[in-house]
Formats: sequence, C-alpha cells, structure tokens
Amino acid sequence: MKLVSFIQDGKTGLAVELDGGALVGLDESDAAFPGNLHSLLSEGNGALQSAQSALLSGREIDRAAIEFAPPIAQPGKIICIGLNYKDHADESGMEAPSHPTVFARFASGLVGNGQPMVLPTDSSHFDYEGEFVAVIGKRGRRISPERALDHVAGYSLFNDGSIRDVQFQTSQWTVGKNYDGTGAFGPYFVTADALPKGCEGLRLVTRLNGQLLQDASTSDMIFDVATLVSQLSNAFTLEPGDIIVTGTPSGVGGARKPPLYMKEGDVCEIEMEGLGVLRNLVVAEKAG
Repeated sequence: MKLVSFIQDGKTGLAVELDGGALVGLDESDAAFPGNLHSLLSEGNGALQSAQSALLSGREIDRAAIEFAPPIAQPGKIICIGLNYKDHADESGMEAPSHPTVFARFASGLVGNGQPMVLPTDSSHFDYEGEFVAVIGKRGRRISPERALDHVAGYSLFNDGSIRDVQFQTSQWTVGKNYDGTGAFGPYFVTADALPKGCEGLRLVTRLNGQLLQDASTSDMIFDVATLVSQLSNAFTLEPGDIIVTGTPSGVGGARKPPLYMKEGDVCEIEMEGLGVLRNLVVAEKAG
C-alpha cells in the first residue's frame, strides 16, 4: 500500500495511490475519513487495512490541487543515523562507527514533497543528504534483532538538509541539523509488505538540478534496519509514528572538491526503488 498525506483547502487528508498513479482518498471534512497516518499506526490491529478500504471508496484527488504533507507531521521521535555508509564515513574523514551514531531532529524542521527547503540567512553551506526512513508501527522496548522488522510499519524518503558550518561548530550536530524547513520527508508512506525486508538491496540516489550526486545500494549500510531498531530500543521505547532516518551514502556536497552546496533555485531529488521521488525546490529564507 502506498499512502499520501496531503493538505487541501486547509484540510488534512489521506489518499491511496492506485497502480496507474491516480490518488483516491478523503479529507477530514468527510464523515468516512479514517484519520491521519500517525493515528492509524497508533491504533494498530489492522487499522491501516481498514483505512485502505475507506479511502478506496473516496474520491479522486487531483495532485495539482493538493500540498503534499510529511507522511507523519509530528513524529514523537525523529531519530537520525550518521555515518551509516562506510564510504560516507571515509569521505567525511571519520572512522566507520562500531555503534550507530545517533542524533535527533525536531518536527518543526519537516517539509513535505514539493514544499520548499529553506536556505538560511546565516549560512551558504546548505548540503543535501539522501536517505530512507523506517516508520515504527508497533510499540516496543529491548526488541530482538530477529523481531525488529515486525515493529516497522513502512518506509519513506528523507533529505536531511544540513547546515554544514553550523553542524561542525561543535562536536554536537543538533543545531546544524535542525534549521526550520530543512528536513524534507515523503512523498509516500509505503507499507513494509510492498518492499524487500528492511529495504535491503534497493538503489538510493540523489540528484541536484538533474546531476546524479549520490548513488548507492541500501545493502551498503553498516547497520541495517533491524539492527537499528533493536539497538535503539535498548535505550528507549519506540512508539508508533516514530521515524528512523537511516543515514546517507557518499557524495554529499561538503565532501566534494570544491564543495557543492545547495543554493536558491536549485531542485533536489531523492529517489529509491519502490518509494518514488522526493523533490524539493530550494528557496532563500525571507528576512524578518
């Protein structure tokens, strides 16, 4: 199942993409609206499947008339993994980690597919990072690696827009990773049953203005999805709607010679097999 969270005329909605690419769904003004994706994941017990039936009985949704929203607008946790591809650790001049390198993002920085990513006024070092996201669908703590994928409801894409000069001002990356309007998330939520287990062996690419800059297989990750879910859950309870942003491969702009940063007017695309294309225009932050 491939779902789209959207906003139309100020109302939130949810749609299913059909095989031919058409969207069919409902918004919150409809009596049969099953709720947003986050609430459905929290309900568990087949809520997603029931919602699919309701959405398929809805109306066709015109892509040109909607604003794509992040699949989950307010995740309880946005857990990001750094240096999770050895070649990216190498290009960053850092050792490949023996344990997942973890930092957090805040929901205030999220934007949906087609929404602008914002180049801040205090930096021109705005870098792209193409990644995929594991969305938690089942609550758990101290989850074994063997059962970890049972807790993943589905997957999406992410552009972890990073303000590099701010990111490396200290050993803690939080501020440079959390500027408003820098974390693109979407366009779809794809249920886990529609993809290989753990998204293993899928091609992940990033293009900037059509130029291919990142090109890797998810098989190259140091820590796969099951390992991440298991190890993170040793520390804290994972809840439905939490997301794990699984890391970026080599080819980021800050590691290039000369560096290649995103600027106003650029278009960045993240694409992965089965998850579509996350596309965002870069705009300059408005003064004041």
